[in-house]
Amino acid sequence: MIKPFKVNISDQVLEAVYAKVKKFPWHEMPDDGGWEYGTNLDYMKEISNYWVSDFDWRKHEDQINKFPNFTTEVDKIDVHFIHEKGSGPNPLPLLLMHGWPGSIIEFLHIIEKLAHPEKFGGNERDAFDVIVPSLPGFGFSGRPSRPIGPRKIADIFNKLIIKNLNYKTYLAQGGDWGATIANWIAYDHSKTCKAIHINCLTMRHPDGPQSKEEEDWQIRFDKDQIMQDGYRTQQATKPQTLSYGMMDSPVGIAAWILEKMYSWSDLKNNDIESVYSKDILLANIMVYIVTKTFNTASWIYFGRREEGGRFFPRDFKKIRIPTGIALFPAEMSEWPPRSYAERIFNIKQWTIMPSGGHFAAMEKPEKLINDIVKFAKALR
Repeated sequence: MIKPFKVNISDQVLEAVYAKVKKFPWHEMPDDGGWEYGTNLDYMKEISNYWVSDFDWRKHEDQINKFPNFTTEVDKIDVHFIHEKGSGPNPLPLLLMHGWPGSIIEFLHIIEKLAHPEKFGGNERDAFDVIVPSLPGFGFSGRPSRPIGPRKIADIFNKLIIKNLNYKTYLAQGGDWGATIANWIAYDHSKTCKAIHINCLTMRHPDGPQSKEEEDWQIRFDKDQIMQDGYRTQQATKPQTLSYGMMDSPVGIAAWILEKMYSWSDLKNNDIESVYSKDILLANIMVYIVTKTFNTASWIYFGRREEGGRFFPRDFKKIRIPTGIALFPAEMSEWPPRSYAERIFNIKQWTIMPSGGHFAAMEKPEKLINDIVKFAKALR
């Protein structure tokens, strides 16, 4: 059963959040600290002041609710999703998947352009039926009874599209966890998923690097990730311990997320607001806070570790469905050489972008849209 859904956070919940932000006991950071030690103290004070004085959650709530929102049960989990049906006689079903620390907020300003291109100078023949779910445990979706990983979520989302929404085939797109889930959809559900388009690669071939170029990339990647691994290790091993502090602190959640938005994005002059407004940053953060899902959203890291981590199975067979890849240069998870990716995917489109980082839909929406549309033309 599919039920209409509307976001409507109570005034009491919002007031409690703002009260905690106002009362946050500010502490200190090293005298030479910009963002090197973590989220910058001066910026946290600045955005927190804006949060309680100028930020308007209701505006973002209205942006979510202007699209058709629904919930439906899949494998005993209530899955929330936006379902914007496209223009024209034959729109292509497109599953758009966010990651962590993202949410459906990432896609709100690209949904209409994908579903109704003719309104923006495009052709309605390129329209999509856009399906944007909140990942299980994230945002407005329900939680699993215990942690699950991206492979299980891939199974849930395939059922959402095929069984609950009655599509026969579809295109899956994602970055971060969305890309990982798309990989598993392509691997496990190639009969129903027509193709995938990804802007991040977290998965690994079980045979490892096969050339010096690939080996150099692996060494460089591992070195680059040393300063990124703290949050990932915590959430993959002891997420419950982290949750006690975070669930009681909106500022704590904001700092945890803002650190990633800062370090994973293609910033000008090291200024986070050269890419994101305070409004969009806070709207995404608030999804975690007002739904009380910071804890359950972190479970996906634990679930992936149980599923086997980054690696495809030892008996891995190359993914045969068409794959489109968009490489943004400031992606925190550096892409391997194309030779490595070719052993995993049936690559039909390989686009090297001139700028942009990890959160492609928010950083470079037009470039992402154009790449998806171009890739989909060959599928129609």
